[in-house]
Amino acid sequence: MFKAVSRLSRKRPPSEIHDSNSNPSSSLQNLSGTVRWTASLESLLEDEEGVKRFREFLKREFSEENVLFWIACEEFKKIQDIKQLHERATQIYMTFLSSKSPNQVNVEGQSRLNESILEHPHPLMFEALQEQIFNLMKYDSYNRFLKSDIFLKCKNMEESGRNPLNADESVPKRASRIYNNT
Repeated sequence: MFKAVSRLSRKRPPSEIHDSNSNPSSSLQNLSGTVRWTASLESLLEDEEGVKRFREFLKREFSEENVLFWIACEEFKKIQDIKQLHERATQIYMTFLSSKSPNQVNVEGQSRLNESILEHPHPLMFEALQEQIFNLMKYDSYNRFLKSDIFLKCKNMEESGRNPLNADESVPKRASRIYNNT
């Protein structure tokens, strides 16, 4: 699907995190699933299943637009074609930033953009707003997510050796999948 990496994690990718002795540590790369999600919001957003579960949680809190905006901005930064850049900038603006949008993200008033910015789009045009939303998620939603029933269910399934990826699978489907794979 996508590989999301925040601007903050580009400053210090997981492979450059240092242990208590200031030695580079690759331990985050060896972690998987819910253990990795607890390391940081950046680690959670790098994991497709983590993003799926975080979105599920945010949807319950009526704030899914935050992670959707963040993802849209990450994808936007990769666009090279100017026509595509303009189209996607307009789409992001109308979906998340316009005062008329039902999915409007909550950014500080002075940071709001008006439609005139769409005349000259560039890959980093939403960066300041994206960082605000990232920090909102990091210091608010992320901590609640780690205490949520969604996260705890995934963690418990993982610890018991069951695959949380198949958590929504019915018993007959799971039995059929297991039977057909043996």
